[in-house]
Amino acid sequence: MEKEEKKFVNKAEEEEMEIYGYELCRWKLVLVTVGVICSGGFLLLLLYWMPQWRVKATCKKTTLKDCEVVLLRTTDEFKIWFCAKVRVMPSLGASPLQNLDPIVHKVPNGHTVHFCESAAEENKNYLKKYLPIRYFTHHSVKYFWNDSAQSFDVVRGLDDSTFCSSIHNEHSRGLTKEMHDYRKMFFGINEIAVKVPSIFKLLIKEVLNPFYIFQLFSVILWITDEYHYYALAIVIMSVLSIVSSLYTVRKQYVMLHDMVATHSIVRVSVCRRNQEIEEILSTNLVPGDIMLIPSNGTIMPCDAVLLSGTCIVNESMLTGESVPVTKINLPNPSEYPKATGDEIYSPEAHKRHTLFCGTSVIQTRFYTGELVKALVVRTGFNTAKGQLVRSILYPKPTDFKLYRDAYWFLLSLVVVAGIGFIYTIVNSILNEVPAHTIIIESLDIITITVPPALPAAMTAGIVYAQRRLKKIGIFCISPQRINICGQLNLVCFDKTGTLTEDGLDLWGIQRVENACFLLPEERACSESLLKSEFIACMATCHSLTKIEGKLSGDPLDLKMFEAIGWILEEATEEETALHNRIMPTVVRPSKQLFPESKQATNQEMELFELSTTYEIGIVRQFPFSSVLQRMCVIARILGEKRMDAYMKGAPEVIASLCKQETVPVDFESVLEEYTKQGFRVIALAHRKLESKLTWHKVQTINRDAIESNMDFMGLIIMQNKLKQETPTVLEDLHKANIRTVMVTGDNMLTAISVARDCGMILPQDKVIIAEALPPKDGQAARINWHYADTLARCTSSSPAINSEDIPVKLVHESLEDLQMTKYHFAMNGKSFAVILEHFQDLVPKLVLHGTVFARMAPDQKTQLVEALQNVDYYVGMCGDGANDCGALKRAHGGISLSELEASVASPFTSRTPSISCVPKLIREGRAALITSFCVFKFMALYSIIQYISVTLLYSILSNLGDHQFLFIDLAIILVVVFTMSLNPAWKELVARRPPSGLISGPLLCSVLSQIIICLVFQTVGFLWVKQQPWFERWTPESDACNILDATNISSVHGGNETLDDEHNIKNYENTTLFFISSFQYLIVAIVFSKGKPFRQPCYKNFLFVTSVVVLYVFLFFIMLHPSELIDTSFELVCVPYEWRLRILIIVIVNAIVSVLMEEAVDRLGVCFLSSLFGYREKTPKAKYMHLAQELLVDPEWPPKPRTTTEAKVPSQENGSYQIITLT
Repeated sequence: MEKEEKKFVNKAEEEEMEIYGYELCRWKLVLVTVGVICSGGFLLLLLYWMPQWRVKATCKKTTLKDCEVVLLRTTDEFKIWFCAKVRVMPSLGASPLQNLDPIVHKVPNGHTVHFCESAAEENKNYLKKYLPIRYFTHHSVKYFWNDSAQSFDVVRGLDDSTFCSSIHNEHSRGLTKEMHDYRKMFFGINEIAVKVPSIFKLLIKEVLNPFYIFQLFSVILWITDEYHYYALAIVIMSVLSIVSSLYTVRKQYVMLHDMVATHSIVRVSVCRRNQEIEEILSTNLVPGDIMLIPSNGTIMPCDAVLLSGTCIVNESMLTGESVPVTKINLPNPSEYPKATGDEIYSPEAHKRHTLFCGTSVIQTRFYTGELVKALVVRTGFNTAKGQLVRSILYPKPTDFKLYRDAYWFLLSLVVVAGIGFIYTIVNSILNEVPAHTIIIESLDIITITVPPALPAAMTAGIVYAQRRLKKIGIFCISPQRINICGQLNLVCFDKTGTLTEDGLDLWGIQRVENACFLLPEERACSESLLKSEFIACMATCHSLTKIEGKLSGDPLDLKMFEAIGWILEEATEEETALHNRIMPTVVRPSKQLFPESKQATNQEMELFELSTTYEIGIVRQFPFSSVLQRMCVIARILGEKRMDAYMKGAPEVIASLCKQETVPVDFESVLEEYTKQGFRVIALAHRKLESKLTWHKVQTINRDAIESNMDFMGLIIMQNKLKQETPTVLEDLHKANIRTVMVTGDNMLTAISVARDCGMILPQDKVIIAEALPPKDGQAARINWHYADTLARCTSSSPAINSEDIPVKLVHESLEDLQMTKYHFAMNGKSFAVILEHFQDLVPKLVLHGTVFARMAPDQKTQLVEALQNVDYYVGMCGDGANDCGALKRAHGGISLSELEASVASPFTSRTPSISCVPKLIREGRAALITSFCVFKFMALYSIIQYISVTLLYSILSNLGDHQFLFIDLAIILVVVFTMSLNPAWKELVARRPPSGLISGPLLCSVLSQIIICLVFQTVGFLWVKQQPWFERWTPESDACNILDATNISSVHGGNETLDDEHNIKNYENTTLFFISSFQYLIVAIVFSKGKPFRQPCYKNFLFVTSVVVLYVFLFFIMLHPSELIDTSFELVCVPYEWRLRILIIVIVNAIVSVLMEEAVDRLGVCFLSSLFGYREKTPKAKYMHLAQELLVDPEWPPKPRTTTEAKVPSQENGSYQIITLT
């Protein structure tokens, strides 16, 4: 068969996968069945673990069009395989959104499309009725066969390639019952089904884990070898581990199920094509249904676009903001007299018109006689909430060097086990040992070398860290990420609500008259300003609403409205019904603001109220858009004929939409002065509308027609105070060599000012602003470089470049300090987008020193995190949940300061909305990481020590006894492992970072040196005992201690003689090695229990110290004061007291050598390795460190003030940009 072109599903998306088609092959199936029977089921397990092998072993490759099974492989760095069965369903059509009229299909442009050559032929086909539709399901999403693309595609709803005009003209009439049933076949039930697996299913999945299969193999082996106690202990430990794991996994499923299931099934009213209203369950909704939104609100069961009316929605489930959002109906482009053109509907671009699944509609407003209607565009897992739940159900694997290295480490242990396996077989054959014993002993060496308790031991440290985090108010839904947090070397912070206080205070206003700024005014509610257009704009240009009598909305809008002391009144349903249209929201000054009202009598008051009634009705609202960075309202003052348009937003944007003659000439310098001081500045503008604009025309007018030719009115200056703990936390992070970056939606100069105030940018550091411009009028894309502190001087004074303005490059001793150079880049979201598209080569250089990223959209925050990760930073992200969900999920360690449901997307959530949780999390992460290293090193040494003991004993056809194994594995190893993990984190962050992987020079040096020490001292003990004058091959009659006569020995031991001879456990070598090895376990436990600088010293770990002391006392006791009961139980033999003292000397010398060696490795290991492999160490592994080294010697970096970097045309080579100095 010719090689088929590689096919993909979800092309160019995050979940992109390669897809291959296979069909069942009967002869392969027979062969596999035989193989499974011959291997005792092991082949079946192997195929269960490896889906690609399973498919290739039982199927043969075919085209996707004819396949019965598909094999999928992710295209990311993990390359994970999945397989899915292709199913067939009968259908009336090939696409869910096609029209089912039998002969002719109408399309939006009015043309007629005939799908068959004649009506007779089509009718004949129609009688056949059903087409076979092929599909498969993967990760809760259905993929249907697309004949035109010759591949499988996700069936999308109306959120894909549907024009806004089409939504109003074609889809607004609803579906017929037949069409609804047809679409339901494709889209299925509208529910986000988080099925809680049965305990039996979870149990089978858990038990079939390779590790538990290995444990089962070990247990069977030990029972065969009559190691009953140890086998029972491992079984009990495994059962406890499985039960604990099942409980945790099931609890997470139940929690997620409960979160998703809340109000997910409700009764909804839908409008059918014949105008009939039908009540159905929300599970029966399909894209194209017209859903009626009840006036008292509801929880949205799907994603829907609003066709008529207005809704107030709480979107905290998605955005993390509990502030209600006003949703307005989607404008119909065909109704605009000056339409700018139709556009494709997108839930993201048109989110102000979209009601998202899981969000709560609080109340609705509508025309009388016209219901609030919404068109269902997405259902089930295709909704925004469904995608969030899918990301939790099927998370990306955690890629961390520690876990990759752990597999290599285990592999090396398997190699060691293999050597022991071969040695045992050869030695046993040479000594003519029975075949049964050879098999058991050779397999036993494998179970000794690869410790069954390793995963439980590795998990312990993380579980303890999770518990400690919970105590300090940090909750974790992804425990594996705790270790990764120990490696964080860069943290991105959102500004508002994270670094600064959530609320803004009104600092003052600065009005404009005759294109000149007046002096700043502190109070906005003065009598002279009462009826000014400036105050009218503050009173009307907001999205506030009353919910249960209380004013609610954006905090900034609330502060602004409260500052003027006005009253907001909304029309009741009765008033709306009376006037047969949506009554406008009315704002008016409170009576206290009229000075005359204080002196007036009651009679005068009535006349005064009539004459001074001043009310403004908000007729139309264009809500705030983060893309446009502005909002606008159309309002009418009571009694006036003409309407007014008021606009507020980012000063630069507002000024660009105003008549230039109304904008003060010193606008930029005044704005810069405020933003440099860290104030949040909002500009206001006003425009008198034409008298011909009627109320009805206003409801359909295009936003762009209103937002132009405005009169600039002035600035509102808001103060956003730093949180008290912010400077201290950032200082701690800087001391620990952890970079900090600000990612905000605010103005850039404000962000730079806040960065300076909080210590993110030091006073002496230079800030370079990168202003990128896209290609325009044949010109290439370019970046203009400005220096923030010299921006004002650049425009007014001499163009000569001051040498002081150029940042200094510092040469540092440590590569880690390279990030602390004296310049920082700042840019806004637009520039960042241009640089990503046209200056790919510059991205790593800019993110290396980029500190302030302003006006960043949510997806740009995620792109920034990815760009930082691409240069090998371990990135933390701290945000308040609003607009940060994507970045929180993408970062190595995302910390949400919001306790709302959006925090479900973040691995960590802090109960207290303070960034002080960041250093706490990093400290705990470092402690957990070091604990993981300690435990891994200890478990490796435990395996090797026991491996050495057993291998030495195998050479004399002996072994450790059942109770000896039991004491070592349970009393020593498990107790030590579970207590050594309890060391709390060190009290402060240090500049040094723990190693990221197990395969690092110092760590390997530490492990290898301890292995050699243990091997030497065990071998010394094993050989030295044979040199003793009293040594002989031990028999029950042996009396090295001279304490019993032969007759007593005979009477005491006679009954056990057969047993002793069979296993040859009791001998002098065994007793010697048991004592030495038992002490070695405790020695390496103490040696590896590192404290400072990442964990508290081990002497502060009370349980660990107590356990070790008790074990030492017990071992000293049984060694120096033998007890017959203990000796019999442990199968130890009596040795002379002098030999016991010599064993003690061996143990003491072993301890001293081990401690000194570990200290030497800690202090001199790095220097020794760097001198040994100096030529390799010169190039740092991390890309950002390598890049920082290169930039130190780059004469053209950083860019000089007032220079421009242009993108080269594609035909030119040797780089994609050039630097031009502008004069």
